[in-house]
Amino acid sequence: MKQRLSLKARALQLLAQREHSRLELRRKLLAHAERLAQDESGAAWREDECASFSADEGSSDARPVATRTRRAPPSMQTQQEVDALLDQLAASGTLSESRFVETRIRARAARQGNLRIAQELARHGLQLSAGDAQELKASEYARAKDVWQRKFAAPPTDAAGRARQMRFLAARGFSSDIIRRLLRGADDE
Repeated sequence: MKQRLSLKARALQLLAQREHSRLELRRKLLAHAERLAQDESGAAWREDECASFSADEGSSDARPVATRTRRAPPSMQTQQEVDALLDQLAASGTLSESRFVETRIRARAARQGNLRIAQELARHGLQLSAGDAQELKASEYARAKDVWQRKFAAPPTDAAGRARQMRFLAARGFSSDIIRRLLRGADDE
């Protein structure tokens, strides 16, 4: 049987792969702690929780049918251990929310608009700094134009094509003002 990593080792392994937000890393570590607790208690597969058996009417074979089970929330002690570890990692500089924001912006800016980037950061419990927001705003038109040119070779010829291109850019998180300005400029060309 494969031995599970400790909480700290798992956190360092995850952070070595890529930057994580505190919220994301907490969620992953709590799931890991739950698996560790199950291994320690010897709670492997229990028939009543993990599978039910059903048989076809004409067959004597019973086969397992997967069922969903609701997990109990992690214990308060486990949550406190994970939070203490996260505090320790943040104090040592191993876990940095500003570094996470920076890498998310760098990874997403070439393909996505400000709204989508801000939405992704909000899912992680973070927000753009004023300086980062200003930089993104200043470059949004150029980024939208680049994304638009890669996807569409020519400006829209009819209303349906215009709507399609507008939906595409809106789905990428570009603001409606930028989209209108871009397509208006494309029509002039």
